[in-house]
Amino acid sequence: MAAHFGRRLGKGAATTAVAAVAVAALSASQAPGATREDHGRPAPAGASTSTPDVVSDGNATGNSPYYTDLPPLNSPAPSPSPTIGTPVARGEGEAGIPATVLDAYKKAEAELRTSKPGCNLPWQLLAAIGKVESGQARGGLVDANGTTLSRILGPQLDGNGFALIKDTDHGEYDGNSSYDQAVGPMQFIPSTWAWAGRDGNGDGKADPNNIYDAALAAGHYLCRNNWDLSGEAGLHRAILSYNGSQDYLNLVLSWLEYYRKGTHSVPDGTGGVPGHRSDGGTTRPSGPASPSHPPKTKPTPHKPGGKKTPDPKPPKPPKPPKPPVPQTPSETVDHLEDAGTAKLTAMAGDAFGRRISTRAETKAGKAVGKVRIRFTITGDTDATFAGGESVATIATDAKGVAVAPALQAGEKTGDFKITTVVVGHKAKGVDYTATVTERAADTLARTSDTPLTCTPGGEFADQVQVKATYKGAVADKVAATATLIKADDDPTENDKGPYFKDADGKPVRTLTGLQTDGKGLLALPKLYADDISGTFLLRITTPGGATLTVELQVAAADASAGPSPSPSATS
Repeated sequence: MAAHFGRRLGKGAATTAVAAVAVAALSASQAPGATREDHGRPAPAGASTSTPDVVSDGNATGNSPYYTDLPPLNSPAPSPSPTIGTPVARGEGEAGIPATVLDAYKKAEAELRTSKPGCNLPWQLLAAIGKVESGQARGGLVDANGTTLSRILGPQLDGNGFALIKDTDHGEYDGNSSYDQAVGPMQFIPSTWAWAGRDGNGDGKADPNNIYDAALAAGHYLCRNNWDLSGEAGLHRAILSYNGSQDYLNLVLSWLEYYRKGTHSVPDGTGGVPGHRSDGGTTRPSGPASPSHPPKTKPTPHKPGGKKTPDPKPPKPPKPPKPPVPQTPSETVDHLEDAGTAKLTAMAGDAFGRRISTRAETKAGKAVGKVRIRFTITGDTDATFAGGESVATIATDAKGVAVAPALQAGEKTGDFKITTVVVGHKAKGVDYTATVTERAADTLARTSDTPLTCTPGGEFADQVQVKATYKGAVADKVAATATLIKADDDPTENDKGPYFKDADGKPVRTLTGLQTDGKGLLALPKLYADDISGTFLLRITTPGGATLTVELQVAAADASAGPSPSPSATS
């Protein structure tokens, strides 16, 4: 049997040993009543897969329960076709994925191939997570737009056997205004969906109950932080960030390998639904449930004469006082304070030299560690955090400080804001203002020392080319203006002398909208001369203070330098 497992997992996983160990570890976890391990707990006996460090922004599901069913022993045969795409495998029910769900996974992979090509996300990973989290949206019970026919909810995360996550969405997504619950086919908790949610089907909203939206959000979540999933370390780190359990990692890897062997689509609503869960096979209800059977009642004894005698009711014992619910670290936070962030300024296209530091404090000013702080970029800007995201969630350290990822300026100039909130708790935040300035150069120099000369009414043989630098580095994409000026101390436009031509061939003596190329070079259009001789000046300026004045000479041709006259003919 062991050899059969090895053959089944031999292809497509990070290594044969890792895949075989994953199945061996999971075989023990399918028994009813098995519970998942918390992140940080030792791996199952015999497991060789290492647990990479998980990022400090929690995880997508709040470590909610998941389905623990393993893939079948008989893997689908891979397609003999060498073409890229989904190998077709028939005959194995578990290899079939509901058509709409499968389409959502593939569309998400295609979008990420363009937006985050370095991530190398395979759609089969989304299928593996979707299988483990919701049984492929309960076998594909979705409508034509990909929205589940009924809500898919995990148990309320009230700390009773699960994580304690108090309500963060006022019940908007999960219908629970007391505690959060994992929502939808990819089982996002509301606090994660608030920043990770995506619109995958183009209807203008991000809905965790829609498989297109949820699959795309899961893909972006797994690809954040510039992670590359083509390697074992990056793949494992991303999966563990979704649910921080070693058993979960092994199970997802097992399904990933299975789907890589081949799969096919089945009609929506006909997919199989797993039967075993990590919380012991049942999902705890989030509210009171109706009993399965009516309670049995004892017959009431009768006194002689047919009169009923009521049973004496024993006095009810006093209810024990409810133990106080301990406060989470987040609930002790009264406000957020700046932790020494310097002025945030960067040139367009550059990285900001400073990072935002924020401290969580109690009302008395005491630092609070292990609190998640969400940083969100707002305003009309294309600036992002490192990795291309506009939202980042970072946990505070022992000193109560969370340091946001580095900011990267886009091309839009101006001010924008970064807001901060405590995840899962209302506390006064602190806002930061960042400024993006236009690209600049501090030095301009000609690339040639050839004199620029022309005869009256002619055209200059050489075009003016300059190179721009900023602090010694190439200054690319820098705006520039070129003006034919009256004098060195009079930068107003000259109304005579050399000129450029516009699209209609008319003289122009000021050019705007110029820009250096990727190497910091700028070549001006051809220059022409009118019939006035003399020395003229061309001035080029850029943001940042770079100025270069170029001398232009217009003079009649030197007759002595011309050809000798032909000898006259003799008779």
